[in-house]
Amino acid sequence: ISVLSFKAGQLDVDAMAFLKGTVGLEKARVTQEGRDVETPRRFKRGWMWKQFFLQEEYTGTDNQYIGKLHSDLDRGDGTVMYVLTGEGAGTIFVIDANSGDLHATRSLDREEKPYYSLRAQAVNKKNGIPLEPETEFIVKLHDINDNEPKFEKEVYTANVPERSHVGTSVIQVTAHDADDEMFGLSAKLVYSISQGHPYFSVESNTGIIRTALGPSDMDREQREHYQVVIEAKDMGGQRGGLTGSTTVNITLTDVNDNPPQFSQSIYQFSIPELAKAGEVVGRVRAVDADIGRNAEMVFTLTSGDGLDVFDVTTDRNTQEGILTVKKPLDYEKKKSYTLQIQVRNTHPDPRFVSVDSKDSATVRVNVEDVDEPPRFERSSYILEVKEDAAVGTAIGSVSAVDPDARRSPVKYTIDRHTDVDRIFNVHAGNGSIFLQKPLDRENLAWHNISVIAAEFNDPQQTSRVPVYIRVLDVNDNAPTLAYLYDTFVCENYKSGQKIQTITAVDRDEPKDGHRFFFSLAPESPRANFSVRDNGDNTASIFTRRTGFRRSQKSTYLVSVVISDRDIPMQSSTSTLTIRVCTCTRDGTMELCNAEALSGSAGLSTGALVAILLCVLILLLIVVLFAALKRQKKKEPLIISKEDVRDNVVSYNDEGGGEEDTQAFDIGALRHPEAMEESNKLRRDILPSEPLYPPPPLRRATAASARDNADVRDFINQRVQEHDGSPTAPPYDSLATYAYEGNGSVAESLSSLGSASSEGAQDYNYLSEWGPRFRKLADMYGGEESDWDC
Repeated sequence: ISVLSFKAGQLDVDAMAFLKGTVGLEKARVTQEGRDVETPRRFKRGWMWKQFFLQEEYTGTDNQYIGKLHSDLDRGDGTVMYVLTGEGAGTIFVIDANSGDLHATRSLDREEKPYYSLRAQAVNKKNGIPLEPETEFIVKLHDINDNEPKFEKEVYTANVPERSHVGTSVIQVTAHDADDEMFGLSAKLVYSISQGHPYFSVESNTGIIRTALGPSDMDREQREHYQVVIEAKDMGGQRGGLTGSTTVNITLTDVNDNPPQFSQSIYQFSIPELAKAGEVVGRVRAVDADIGRNAEMVFTLTSGDGLDVFDVTTDRNTQEGILTVKKPLDYEKKKSYTLQIQVRNTHPDPRFVSVDSKDSATVRVNVEDVDEPPRFERSSYILEVKEDAAVGTAIGSVSAVDPDARRSPVKYTIDRHTDVDRIFNVHAGNGSIFLQKPLDRENLAWHNISVIAAEFNDPQQTSRVPVYIRVLDVNDNAPTLAYLYDTFVCENYKSGQKIQTITAVDRDEPKDGHRFFFSLAPESPRANFSVRDNGDNTASIFTRRTGFRRSQKSTYLVSVVISDRDIPMQSSTSTLTIRVCTCTRDGTMELCNAEALSGSAGLSTGALVAILLCVLILLLIVVLFAALKRQKKKEPLIISKEDVRDNVVSYNDEGGGEEDTQAFDIGALRHPEAMEESNKLRRDILPSEPLYPPPPLRRATAASARDNADVRDFINQRVQEHDGSPTAPPYDSLATYAYEGNGSVAESLSSLGSASSEGAQDYNYLSEWGPRFRKLADMYGGEESDWDC
């Protein structure tokens, strides 16, 4: 039997019953009826321990003794060894293998780990065979008050409305103690307030903070922020307990317990009389001790002599009353106004302030005199005039006065931008508007002009007014046919048959509408056709005889008189052209004379023939001009293959380059007028006097002079032909004849075909030939030493 001995005073009373007898079951194999079966068998075990108790935070220097393990099989002969396994075995907990004494090697903290599970067993020291089954036990730490209470937050923030009643809950604070709540009073907490009296209190068991003063003492306008310190003490608040604290910042929120009040009882403002509607006169300010929505206010005008002249609105950003102009002011009529203005809260709270709570003040507005421009009696004028009114006729008048006290004279003018044609004018003194040019309603029925009124003493002070002039209609236009009618009569028509219905138009616009009368003109023959007025502004054309012959007369002209009924009556005579046509039995036109068509268009047959002849003559001229241009061909330079001038040799010798500016006069090519100047010489004809002295022919011989005669003759011939050619340009030009000739006095500059090319030659004479040969003279006329390398 295993036993466990304890050290006296180590455990409490409840722990003395840690030993408990047990009986185990063991399986055994037996043979029953020839087969193996397992049957349970009882066996007797030693005592089983449940838990040990160990005090936390041990401060001694030696290992802390826990208890002693002892087996009934241990005879004291040293054959039994005790083995410990589990949590902290060998490090935190050690056992004496021979004696079974159990110790803790270091101080333990219950808050880190409240208990440890271990297993103990007695084994044979020699062979390590267990003498008893392994048994589990627990080492539980006894708690001591070594942890102070801690709040969930170091700083709390809370709000409570001002004017709250006593006991109004503000916030609940909570603290926790890490000590064991089941052992003693180490975790029993009590709350108290150390700062915040007498405004707030705290419930000792729950930590709920409440208001401690009445509504009159909790006024946000007097004090808004409070800092409260709450303490939590363990051991039930007894002496020796540990304490923790936290800070609670409490803010009183605003309620609408203050009505707005004006900062002054009388406000005075000044405004110029020319202030426009909506212009700000001034701002009035009221003070409300509340904030936010509770401080919103509204201003109204309650009484005074300017309720219809001024208006007040509220600036939602600054909570100020804005006094503005509602109607135009006039210093000469009224110089000052007195108003009563009122202010009240937009959202009053009847729990604290009466709904009718408001404040009033007086506002005085002085109107300042300003030099005003003239003022017209009307904002616009509408005048009427007949279109046949004579020049100089007065149409109407406008009137403006200086509203200032000095009553300065006014001068009238017309803005010519509105009367570009200068049809109207205005009298500068009395504002009478009269005609300067005749009117025509049919061209323009309305005229819109602007009249300007300016002070005579100060022309800068001006005002203008629109004047709308309506031109009244006068019956000055005669009615005419509405269309150019294409009327025809069939050869087989009988007498009294209608051939056309006509109507008329009139540019005039009578008030009662148009009424036209149609009749046949007295000078028109009445034997062929008649005109019948239909009474509805139309008329019908009827035949008066039977049968018409197109071969005898192809067209008839019928003159119709059209008149109106207005005063004065206007009439006109229009001619209707009627063609005689061949028709079918049902009256469908088949063939008409083209002469009628041309006559209706206003052109006779002779005129059409003349126009066609002119067109043919113009076409003939164009064809002849084109044929002449094709026949003009330029004579070719080379006429025959046997002509010696077809042997053209190109040496590709370069000219003088950019420095040779004397060769040709480019300016003459740009200005053809240069041909007209007598002092200009043409370069494509032989000059009357030599420009340069003839060069000395040092190596020229009589034979070479005779050989070059044909070249001179050829050039002279070509020059004369070029001068007399009508196709030659009327200005200086370069003519190329493509003929080299037999040679020149300078002989060939090329080494090809030159027998004496290798010998020394003298080219100094080139410098005497003028600027055209200056470049060659520079190239070949140098000393022999210049060519040596």
